[in-house]
Amino acid sequence: MYLRNSCFISVIIPYYKKAKFIKKTLNSLFNQSYKNFEVIIIYDDDKNLSDLFLLRNIIKNRKNFRIFVNKKNLGAGYSRNVAIKESKGNFICFLDADDMWKKNKLKEQVSFVKKNNILFCHTGYYLIDENSFIYGLIKAKKIITYDNLIKSCDIGLSTVMIKKELLSHNKFSNLRTKEDYQLWLTLAKKGIKIFGLNKNLVFWRKTNNSLSSGLIQKLFDAYKVYMIYENKNFIFSIFFVFRLSFYALLKKLFSKSNNIV
Repeated sequence: MYLRNSCFISVIIPYYKKAKFIKKTLNSLFNQSYKNFEVIIIYDDDKNLSDLFLLRNIIKNRKNFRIFVNKKNLGAGYSRNVAIKESKGNFICFLDADDMWKKNKLKEQVSFVKKNNILFCHTGYYLIDENSFIYGLIKAKKIITYDNLIKSCDIGLSTVMIKKELLSHNKFSNLRTKEDYQLWLTLAKKGIKIFGLNKNLVFWRKTNNSLSSGLIQKLFDAYKVYMIYENKNFIFSIFFVFRLSFYALLKKLFSKSNNIV
């Protein structure tokens, strides 16, 4: 498929109670060397609008930034689906409200997809804590297929760049966690190859109160991914959950680092 010389990117950020980190996240977008992009923030806290004023103040006078406010709490997956529908880019990138990008993240990925005619790619990323201390590193595999992905999810959501047309009929689920993993499996099952750019361009933050840090929730959602969305039986689903957890533990053990962002 031919890709135009000029790639317009839509960056999608679901927002829910991330006031402590959002300024750093947005600053990493302000500083991007590649400028041909828009940002869509989906505000997903229907009970508390105080952070909305903070967001509007941070992005004031920036015409390529838009905020949509959910009338009710939809969750991160559905919020991304809303933003995809509103997006104007021919490629979509996702950024969680507490993660950060290196300044050349978009430039490097746009060059990568254009040079190699790629529809779906991801990058390596650093693991950071609430104080921006780097405690690990996850490298991007060159190619990920369904057989690879069903064993271990090695794709950081905030590293993804994907052709918008792939998301026309493939959506995020309403799972509290693993909603991105479910979508990647759906696409990979349809034969979409996922290419890795071997550069570390993202800082993925683990916070103590994040959904992604809750072990029980992750295990339960992983089970639903296999049982409901992948149509595996009970025994296979339990086995796949344990295998996924085992590979996640291995990644954690072998990704140690010592730095400050």
